[in-house]
Amino acid sequence: MTVSFIWFDLGYTLVYQEREAVYRRFLLEQGIELSLNQIERAYHETDKLFMRKYPGALGKELSSFYPWYLGVLNYRLGLSFPLQEQVSRLSQLQDGHAGWRAYPFSLQVLQALKERSLGIGLISNWDGTARTVLKETGLLPYFDHIVISSEVHKEKPDEAIFRMALEEAKLPPQACLYVGDNYYDDVVGSAKVGMSSFLINRFGALGIEELDGVRTIASIQELPHLLDSQTKIIS
Repeated sequence: MTVSFIWFDLGYTLVYQEREAVYRRFLLEQGIELSLNQIERAYHETDKLFMRKYPGALGKELSSFYPWYLGVLNYRLGLSFPLQEQVSRLSQLQDGHAGWRAYPFSLQVLQALKERSLGIGLISNWDGTARTVLKETGLLPYFDHIVISSEVHKEKPDEAIFRMALEEAKLPPQACLYVGDNYYDDVVGSAKVGMSSFLINRFGALGIEELDGVRTIASIQELPHLLDSQTKIIS
């Protein structure tokens, strides 16, 4: 069966925050200069560590894990700061930046999928702001179905949230592809109901060295080409 419907994760799949630029500005205030690429890679590795070691932590209220997260991030960069002071200053600096932004390619890719007559859905672990994020980023009109954990009271990787999505869309799992950046939530969860998947990992195997046989893409920009050759998609 060929793929006729694409389900997406939201954060760091379709949208992002300028956290690396904010962190770099903080470092410059401390007289420390690191490249944006160095900081991006450290954030990436820290994200993947939390996904692997502390399932669900990144989906909680920011205040519940942020000092802990920053401590790990700082360590990866060989740095150390008083964490409460750092949290406070980063929060102040973040106020000068927009919240969630669509990646520059997100709208273009979703439009390309629509032009291929593919259905598009969202399955996301997110709080009550998810639909606002979708509206403000211009993504909302592209979705045929939206399933958000805070609305259905189930979270990835629980197979129940994936089954809810399939039932809402009236689709068999074999007709669906799931795309997200968290192996343990997205790939494992979607596999429980029989969906194929792609894992987004921007820096090759960085941060996911423990995984074998996982199909990865650097971003959703690769999807239209892959979907034009569906033999690469079907498990």
